[in-house]
Parts: sequence; C-alpha cells; structure tokens
Amino acid sequence: MPRRSEFRIGKRTVEALRVKRGDAVFWDRDLAGFGVRVHATGRKVYVVQTRGPDGPRRATLGRHGEMSPDEARIRARLAIDRMKRGEDPSPPPALTVADLAERYLRTHVAVHCKPGSARLYRLALRRHILPALGARPVGAVGRGDAADLHRRLRDFPHMANRAARVLSGMYRQAEAAGLVPPGSDPCRALRYYREPPRERFLAPDEYRRLGRALGEAEARGPSWRPAVAAIRMLILTGCRKGEIVTLRWDDVDLTAGELRLRSAKSGPRMVPLTAPLLRVLEGIPRAGGNPWVIPGRKPGAHLTDLSYHWRRIAARAGLEGVRIHDLRHSYASRALALGEGLAAIGRLLGHAQAGTTARYAHLMRDAETAAARRVGDSIAAHILPRRGAPGAG
Repeated sequence: MPRRSEFRIGKRTVEALRVKRGDAVFWDRDLAGFGVRVHATGRKVYVVQTRGPDGPRRATLGRHGEMSPDEARIRARLAIDRMKRGEDPSPPPALTVADLAERYLRTHVAVHCKPGSARLYRLALRRHILPALGARPVGAVGRGDAADLHRRLRDFPHMANRAARVLSGMYRQAEAAGLVPPGSDPCRALRYYREPPRERFLAPDEYRRLGRALGEAEARGPSWRPAVAAIRMLILTGCRKGEIVTLRWDDVDLTAGELRLRSAKSGPRMVPLTAPLLRVLEGIPRAGGNPWVIPGRKPGAHLTDLSYHWRRIAARAGLEGVRIHDLRHSYASRALALGEGLAAIGRLLGHAQAGTTARYAHLMRDAETAAARRVGDSIAAHILPRRGAPGAG
C-alpha cells in the first residue's frame, strides 16, 4: 500500500507541487490509495492504488485541470471500491441512483439491518425508487424529483415515507463516503406524510375465537403444530415474530426462568418464562439435530412461513385485517388494562427508547378514565342520593 503524505489533496496544494526531474506520486493523507503523479514538465495526473483479490492494482483517473481535486476524490473512492472487488477500476460514465442503491444494499442494509427491515428496503427500491429514478445520474436528482416520488405514493403514506427515507439514506451514506458533494440529499427538505396508527388490539371475544382457531389448526396434523406453538408464544410474550422463530433450545433457561433473545431488534434481552409460556414449550417435541424451538419443514431449519399459517388461522377466527404484529400491540394493550405502566411495558416489549412505548399512551388514558369511572361510581353510591329520591337534584 502507498504511504500517505502529510497534506490533503486540494486545489491549492496540488497546484503548488513541483518536482525537478522525472516524476513522483504524492498520496493523500485522508483517503488511502488516492494520489497525484507530478511530472517535471508540470503535468499532474490523479491516480489510485489499492489491493484487490489478485494483488495490488493501480489506475489513472485523469489530468489535473481537466478534473478538479474534489471530482477526482469522488472518482477515486468509486475506483478503489471497484478494484477491491476485482472489477474494472474505470468508473461508469456517471454514478446512477441504481449504482447508489446497489452500494447501499451491500454496505449498509446487508450489514446493519434485520432481515425483515432489509426486505422492506429492497421492496421500496424495487417497486418505487429504481423504476422512477434508477437510470438517473445521482447529481441529476433534485428536490422536485423526490417530492414527485413521494407525492405519487400519497395514498399509501407508510410506503411513501419509507421510500423517501430509503432514498435519503442512500444519499446521506454516499455523502459520508465522499461519493457525492455535501447537501446532495434530495429529501432533506421533504415534508413527510402523517402516518395513521396501524395498531389493532384484540378484544376478549377475539382472543377466545383465536384460541379456538388455534386448537382446530393444531388438530389438523403435525405440520401445523410448530406454527400454532409460535403464535401462542407471540400472544403470551408480546415478542416480535423474528425473535420467536429464531429462538434456540439453548436460549431456554429453565434454571433462571427466562428466554434469551439473541436476535432482538434493540439488542439481546431476556423474557420471563411464565407458567403459560412453559406449558407451550413443554408441548413442543424436540426434533433430533434441530436446534430451533420452532422447527421448519427442512431438517435443521426453523419455521420460515409463519405469516402463511397466521393468515389462515386469523381468517378462521374471523379476525379481519389483523396482522401477526398486532399480537404484540394487543399484549401491550392488555398490560395497560391490567394497570402496568408504560416504563414496565417498554421493558417487556424490549423497546430501546421510551418514545416507542409512548404510542400506547392513549390506551393508558382510556384505562385511567375507565378506572376513574369505576372508582367514582363506587364512591357515589355512598355519598350521593339516588336519582328520584328526596333531595336528589
């Protein structure tokens, strides 16, 4: 690898470089592998060098004067990235939104996002962002283009906002990497739509219908039993779907009385192993050689099609429009009805921030109003005259 110089390549520093004979390469102090070759004749050429799968590689970017240092730096980052992957270092004619999306999926989504979130990101890209903007150079996408994309999806505010946030994330990551100039994010001034609440809470009668539908599904045969067990665990814990289907038997600690969730969204956490939850676990037969609590169809795999089973069980129970994630909301709703505070519910649900649990504040107000009504009615029976009695107002 080339050694870095003590200066940062910029217009003034490059123009000040001189060599008396031959040529010399001066390497940038901030971007490893980015340099400028200076000839005794005064000619200056931007170059890059890095190690690829087949060893060290070097490429020429262009002449100083025909290319600004800032433009050369952006092209250098792209060329180095391509060379490290064993690709042609020559940059494409212009970096497109599709190029930006591919890099965003590879370096951010695949590394930092849970599988469920990654699927939503890819969906927003495939269905909305790339068909509208994929072929456009990144520098040619302005605020109006982002606003048009957002406005076309206004009938679906959740998807409209998600598409805009993904597009914004792509540009902000590119800015941080020096691939586009600062301030390039076309969504930076976008006003996002207000998203209507999507929570749906099960009523007591719906819980009873769901319980009957689960029993009927369990009686259909062994293929339904893992899904039924998973749904019962979701109902009893308020966990996310991914947290239950990726639970291993090694994570069930009977001694400590808890489940260890390794793949929780906000980081590893513990879930109390209650008596009802223990009954569900005791009814799950352990498949030989399969480490997963909720086994799938393939040997050694966990269940991957829980949503398929849920849709049929929910239809059987008459739960129109109820998503499997609404079991989590229903758990929070029932906890509030039983008098638990938002802080305790946030811990039970594994929320990293108190603001996430605050979405249930309106339910707490409803529960408090109902409690105040019950208490008031009870006291009023002793201190207020009955209606129609002498002295009643």
